Amino acid sequence: MDIQQAWWSMRGLGNEEREWTIEEKFAKISEAGFTGILGKTLPEPDEVNQWRQLLDKHNFSYGINAVPSSREDFREFLKQAKDFGVQYINAQVMDYFVVGDKAVKLLHELLEEAFKAEIPLYIETHRGRITQDLLRTVEYVKKIKDLRLTIDLSHYILASEIRNYDERYEPYFDELLTRTSSIHARVSNGQQIQVDIGPNGEHLMTEHFTQWWRKGITYWLESAKPGDVLPFVCEIGPPTYAISKFEYINLQGEELSNRWEQGLLFKKIAEGIWNEVHQPITSI
Repeated sequence: MDIQQAWWSMRGLGNEEREWTIEEKFAKISEAGFTGILGKTLPEPDEVNQWRQLLDKHNFSYGINAVPSSREDFREFLKQAKDFGVQYINAQVMDYFVVGDKAVKLLHELLEEAFKAEIPLYIETHRGRITQDLLRTVEYVKKIKDLRLTIDLSHYILASEIRNYDERYEPYFDELLTRTSSIHARVSNGQQIQVDIGPNGEHLMTEHFTQWWRKGITYWLESAKPGDVLPFVCEIGPPTYAISKFEYINLQGEELSNRWEQGLLFKKIAEGIWNEVHQPITSI
């Protein structure tokens, strides 16, 4: 398992005087024991060398987000990602209004392009995208045998307003978890997309999310081949994802939780799950 920090989660983090520099953020991520980064976008052209040097210096893997809406625009993105040397692509496929056979066709096309580029492609279970609805995403999985997912069930907990645990959702979640190839760690409570789970994970939904992550990791291990890697991404978003004392004028606000500490807690949870379910093969 490759425990990555989302670069988006580092936005605005720093000391009391200023935001950390890129170099300082890399150092913090490395010191905390993360093994990679999920980028929000590919580095700007004038930052490519700096990013490549820092990734190599800290021996980090690097995944990247994409928001494709057609085979053609994704093909061009893949060329850039290949040149930079990304580990995998996490795709939020556009958009909510693409459904049914049209959605299945688009997903097939994106998978074909990624296969030709030899870059793993994982489709994120994200609201406001082609995967907006839990039930329609289950249908995609049933129709596309090669579809691999980035599991982020916080979006479905929110979109379905699951404020209290409901076992009726379990068969549908399980259908998606069998296709786990990456996990985004965030907890929703059915009303907010991201909540503070407490200093030790006391929030009542933490146990359920931990169980889903455990099942996803277990399914992944059952089908993993030598050399396969499972990115587990601690993706705690800045405002307005983070709950904050909102300032309406500039869309900013004081966060009500410590985003960095929450990320470290998710990392600890991931390590605990991995140590629990991963049984290395030993020689006899």
